[in-house]
Amino acid sequence: MKRIYLLFGIVFSMSLVSFSQIENEKTHGIYYKVSLATTLSINKAYTLDQDDDSGPLINPSALFVNNTIGYQFDQRTMIGLNFEYNYHSQEGLHFFPTYLHLQHNIIVDDTNVFVRGGYGTLLGMGKSFEKGNMYKLGVGIQEVFMNSNSLHFGLDFTRKRFGYRTLEGLSSVSIFLEFMLL
Repeated sequence: MKRIYLLFGIVFSMSLVSFSQIENEKTHGIYYKVSLATTLSINKAYTLDQDDDSGPLINPSALFVNNTIGYQFDQRTMIGLNFEYNYHSQEGLHFFPTYLHLQHNIIVDDTNVFVRGGYGTLLGMGKSFEKGNMYKLGVGIQEVFMNSNSLHFGLDFTRKRFGYRTLEGLSSVSIFLEFMLL
């Protein structure tokens, strides 16, 4: 009878150890996110003639590189501090926006659908960088993998005000791809 109790005790303790090794999906905590985005424009010199060297129909006209440190409250809501470099090649403008953003998942499933918005300042990092302010609105999807890391893909609308008394403005719609570590 003692052997049955000993065997039962060993099997029970092994089952506890094996279940404790299962990792749950992390739903809150500090995260880091890196992002690349571009704004696309139509090439006005494009022709259908195959012999003409007019280039592709669609050209990237701006590049955005973003780093974010933030906190995810639950499966739906996160807030972050963004440091971004923007280069608009057609206008020859450089920006360094620093802003806070709030992201909210409106559909929580295997693939989350989110909306987000942010507001901040354009830092004058030197003579070639414009000073001013900006806001950003976006929509996208989030694909979670490896327990809590995720890929984000979507569209952002950005409005920048800069120049003397922030009278100049630049609006753009960009396509973004982000990788998030939670």
